[in-house]
Amino acid sequence: MQRTLLHLTTFAAAIVPTAALAHPGLGDHADFAGGFAHPLTGADHLLAMVAVGLFAAQLGGRALVLVPATFVLTMVAAGALGMAGVGIPFVELGIALSVVVLGAAIAFRLTPPVAVAMALVGFFAIFHGHVHGTEMAGLGAGALYGVGFVLATALLHAVGIGLGLAVRGLSSVQGKRVFQLSGSAMALAGVAILAGVF
Repeated sequence: MQRTLLHLTTFAAAIVPTAALAHPGLGDHADFAGGFAHPLTGADHLLAMVAVGLFAAQLGGRALVLVPATFVLTMVAAGALGMAGVGIPFVELGIALSVVVLGAAIAFRLTPPVAVAMALVGFFAIFHGHVHGTEMAGLGAGALYGVGFVLATALLHAVGIGLGLAVRGLSSVQGKRVFQLSGSAMALAGVAILAGVF
């Protein structure tokens, strides 16, 4: 158990990048590979997606499917709005706050009703989807880019769920500590994003 705890703690520390831009740009590749790679290169998106999975695992039951599915579907809809040029205010602030709020929800082991959790992640998905939809429109990215982006997002949710389920398999005390450490690290990373540190 101690070894598992050490591995999970190491992972939590590793997912807080030492230097990254919130939105490093899409680069020159508007294909499936570029779309798949993009969510893995921005600290804000990577942390928020893993946090969604951890939050879903913390809730368990129907939330394991409904919470990440809500995020993905809302993100796609908001991305379409961004591609269509529909503006949404405070997008970057919403993205950074998603990392802070979801990290805090994990750290404090919040267990709201599934509908409330879905509404929470859906709200933040609007910001993530919109900003990337706007970027895709600027690049002229096609459907394959979007498919890659959505699949990578779902994969990051699955990583978070897998880690969360592993943590739930620990003893009550150890699991609580790992959730607190992971969530706190994510929330602090969100604060750093808000402050423009990375």
